[in-house]
Amino acid sequence: MTAAKHSQGRERRLAALAAGGTGGHLFPAKALAQALLARGWKVVLITDERGGGFGPDLPQVEVYRISAGGLAGGGAVRKARSLAKLAYGAFEAWSLLGRLKPAVAIGFGGYPSVPTILAAHRRRIPIVLHEQNQIAGRANRLLAARAKVIAVSFPETRGLESVAERLRVTGNPVRAAIAALGSKPFGVPGETDRLRLLVTGGSQGARVFNELLPKALCRLPDDLKGRLRVVQQVRGDDLESVAETYRACGIDCELKDFFDDMPERLAATHLLVCRAGASTITELAAAGRPAILVPYPFAADDHQTGNAHAFAQAGGGWVMPQHDLTPERLAERVAALLADPGTLARASTAARAFAEPDAALRLADLIAETLDGDGQQLPAERPGKEAAA
Repeated sequence: MTAAKHSQGRERRLAALAAGGTGGHLFPAKALAQALLARGWKVVLITDERGGGFGPDLPQVEVYRISAGGLAGGGAVRKARSLAKLAYGAFEAWSLLGRLKPAVAIGFGGYPSVPTILAAHRRRIPIVLHEQNQIAGRANRLLAARAKVIAVSFPETRGLESVAERLRVTGNPVRAAIAALGSKPFGVPGETDRLRLLVTGGSQGARVFNELLPKALCRLPDDLKGRLRVVQQVRGDDLESVAETYRACGIDCELKDFFDDMPERLAATHLLVCRAGASTITELAAAGRPAILVPYPFAADDHQTGNAHAFAQAGGGWVMPQHDLTPERLAERVAALLADPGTLARASTAARAFAEPDAALRLADLIAETLDGDGQQLPAERPGKEAAA
């Protein structure tokens, strides 16, 4: 469908996006907002007190904050407080949606989306859910029966079997600046070129990387250490100790607690060591960057392990579970990969093939088609793969 067809006669359709405060939910919501705005829609974001909105890039998207509480963990008192927050948030969302009168409510998972989607259901507003992970989150599992359609990021998404007929594979929308990296070639390192390793921990952070990576990389052969440039996200109070370890063994490094220029960092990287959140996997695929994936072991329902194995099975990376990861094993894997540019290049190609670069447009299509009554026409298989083969 063209943008003109979507917007003809419906220039001011309003979409209410419900998303939590973490990047894993907000990044795809932002990408969808951009696609809808380009088609003439109005867009609002409904989040909780943690939600910072979409920033200065999308000032036309109004942000509303409501009460919300976690769905799992804690004792009886904490659970009671969370339920009270959810109930109050649903009341706030009921009043807000009554004023806004959106044409559709789109939930991106996480507990902050629950009150808005429950209120939308009560107001008979059509609901579309988007699931970023290979194992569906608890919020989307709770809300799935209320949705007209559920957009998923992986062809085999676990946890939504009871509503399988409503699933449509769109992919996970990715930030435009990172999606643009997909058209740029992977810079295969030559025999004497600088080797660039990027280490990130995702929104959960990765304190374990602060200790593990320096010990592992200092075990590399001297010829690799001399060519290595490490760019690492170091959270907490360990920055100086990590820097000192790298300096002592002669490794060039740049350490920060947060990188606000991730597209540029990815573009310059040959290999990553990182977690396996949905946005991380999506961005690795879009940028075509190979990675050693260490899933966060305490993620809800261990969903990062599912994400990691899907990406690795496609050939884009290698999974190393944290529970049996040692500096020696990590050093061996990093050394083997950095010494084999051909393997890195093949993994880069496989990562790109795993990507759904038009995911935001497909999700926008799905929303419009669902409202127009023909949402069932979107195929469940991954589109475009046959044509690319």
